[in-house]
Order: sequence, then C-alpha cells, then structure tokens
Amino acid sequence: MHASLIRRQLQGLIPPKIATPKLVSGETGTGLGPLVDFYSKLPKGQATPRVGGIKGRFFSGKNASGSPIVALIVGLFAIGYTIDYNK
Repeated sequence: MHASLIRRQLQGLIPPKIATPKLVSGETGTGLGPLVDFYSKLPKGQATPRVGGIKGRFFSGKNASGSPIVALIVGLFAIGYTIDYNK
C-alpha cells in the first residue's frame, strides 16, 4: 500500500495538532507522550444514548407532551378547510 493511502485511512484516528509527522515517525516512540496523554484523558465506557430531532425534543425526556400531534391535526384541518373553502 502507498503511504498516502495509509495516511488518509488513519487521518481520523490521530488528531492533527497533537501528532505531527515528526512525533509519529520517531523510532523510539518517546515522542508519542502528548498523544498518549490526550487519549488517556478521553472518557472510557459506553456512550450515553441520545435521541435527537423532533422525537427527542417533544416526546422524550422531562418535557414530553402531545402538543406536536395536536398542532399537526389542527394544521391539517386548517389546510383542508382552506382548500375546500376556495373551491
């Protein structure tokens, strides 16, 4: 494999500002100290599940309510009434 292909594949694994080519390509590995310190400070374990979008905003959590469904029904009724009124 070519070096550029490997570099492109590993681009997302190593933060560019911490791991410079000078540090990473060292033979002894002593220059990897800042990189090891960075990754050792990252949180370990499972990520908390996140529910995003409309479901997370209106139907999950402490502010859960049915108001979006009521607003949708009223909106569809208003659109239907307007279409029938103008015919």
